[in-house]
Amino acid sequence: MTQTRPWSQNLALRRRLRLELEALMAIAQRPWRTVRDLSLRLALQWVESKTSGLAATPRNLRPVDPEQGRAIAVGDFALSGGRIQIGPNGNPWAMASPNRQFAVALHEFGWLDSVMASGPEGRARGLQLVLGWQREFGRWNRFSWDRAILERRVYAMACHLGGLGQLASEREIANLCRVLLRQAYYLFADSGSRPVERATITAIAACALKGRDSERLLRLSLARLVSGLPATVLGDGGHNSRSPEAAMALLLDLMSLEDGLAQQGRAAPAPITMAISRLTQAMRFFTLPDGQLASFQGGETCDRALIAAARAHDDQDLDPKQPQQARQSGYQRLQAGALAVMVDVGTVAEGVLASTACAQPLAIEIVCGRDRLVTNGGWSPRLAQADAYRLTPAGSTACLGQSSAGHVLQGRLNKRLGPRLVGGASQVQYRRHEAEAGLLLEASHDGWVAEFGLIHDRRLFIRQDGDELRGEDHFFRPKGLRRRLELGRAIRLEVCFHLDPRVRASLAQDRRSVLFAMPLSGGWRLRTDAAVVSIEQGLQFVNGLPRRTSKVVLRDSIDRQNGGKVRWKLDRVEADKSGRAQ
Repeated sequence: MTQTRPWSQNLALRRRLRLELEALMAIAQRPWRTVRDLSLRLALQWVESKTSGLAATPRNLRPVDPEQGRAIAVGDFALSGGRIQIGPNGNPWAMASPNRQFAVALHEFGWLDSVMASGPEGRARGLQLVLGWQREFGRWNRFSWDRAILERRVYAMACHLGGLGQLASEREIANLCRVLLRQAYYLFADSGSRPVERATITAIAACALKGRDSERLLRLSLARLVSGLPATVLGDGGHNSRSPEAAMALLLDLMSLEDGLAQQGRAAPAPITMAISRLTQAMRFFTLPDGQLASFQGGETCDRALIAAARAHDDQDLDPKQPQQARQSGYQRLQAGALAVMVDVGTVAEGVLASTACAQPLAIEIVCGRDRLVTNGGWSPRLAQADAYRLTPAGSTACLGQSSAGHVLQGRLNKRLGPRLVGGASQVQYRRHEAEAGLLLEASHDGWVAEFGLIHDRRLFIRQDGDELRGEDHFFRPKGLRRRLELGRAIRLEVCFHLDPRVRASLAQDRRSVLFAMPLSGGWRLRTDAAVVSIEQGLQFVNGLPRRTSKVVLRDSIDRQNGGKVRWKLDRVEADKSGRAQ
């Protein structure tokens, strides 16, 4: 096993000093933030927020699950891998949650959509649950008023206050309106690393309410959106975090805001309509032929129904052309025949956005027909304790020395700046060639230069008929880089292909190739010139929950000074009359 240096030694001195300076500034700002939050809590507690009822009911465009709603209505709460059964009149707010993820999901109110869609009994139970939360947690609480949780609860309450108001008394609905407005103001006061996302939520809440205070909140929220959207939504429609899932979530929220404004007879400001148009184009790009989003940079596998909801307004018949490049976001799409490949050719996000970045340069996802074959680990910000899945081995890319091309801050820097990713690839270059024979992408990154002095070059070629994908992972020492005297000459090279959980993989008799069986697309085969080929246990995250899967690992050793390469080929396997792969 190759010994690697501590992550901090792979950072340039200037970069380390910059992080130390940011950490000192964070310490200096902490007392001010504490005083500000305390003052805000006292103000929201003692100063009466004025509302005069409901103004609109913004639509939540996310799909609902009536079965989940009916289960919750009778007291069966199954959320984020946890479960409690409390009966039809039980109080979940007075019970201990089975795990933190369950508690977060419970206080986020994401379940309220399904409960309200499950019929009259469900709506009555929904009102009971919301009023119960108000009694227990309507005043500030460190956990339930955490802004990450608050963000989704404010959205859910704003979208359903109208439905709750049909069942609630005047006094109950007035209290709920005041609690919603207090939460929205508290959320607006500190938007953290998500100013646009949280301004969208607070604007939705303000749309739902009447009154002077809600009108002021709407004005402030829209001003923040108008100024922040151009930097958050890139020219190609991608999110500045580079996460396809983040782009989809923002699109759904902006469409809810547009609906709320329309119900009030207002036109959405031009930057909002422009952002919706660009995000819609990005969803078309990031949705692969299997109906799912590409899983990169803090985006995990999502329900197809959710993606379909985000694209329901997209009139693709008017422009059926499928985008093949997202240059500002840093992605390339190669598609021909039955094969579609998405490639991450971007650099790691900077600053606070690096808290959700992944060190997986040149990672790929492969779809064969309607089946996802190769994917990535699917880490998302909901998995705060799973930072290992942000590193290079969790991506479908090449890895040196069982190390990572980028690391998560540790120790005191992590406490002060958060789990930022540092030391990742700072330069990614690529060239795309399209010819009659097929599509060729040549891409390289410098994420391994600091530790090993090597450049990773990945070449991908799809034949025009879409029945064959060829790949080459080449490592070389760039010209002009001084050779370092180090013990040992060999470095362990691994090329990983993380498989979708529905794919069955088996090692062929030659021990140099792997056969894949997929539900809809038949058989495919991966061949390679690597010294060792193995099928190992893997893990993929779907909707925040882990699922066991497999991964194919190609292993070899390369020269520390001169580098080396591994070649591989994926092609379709024809079955004989007995159904066996030939």
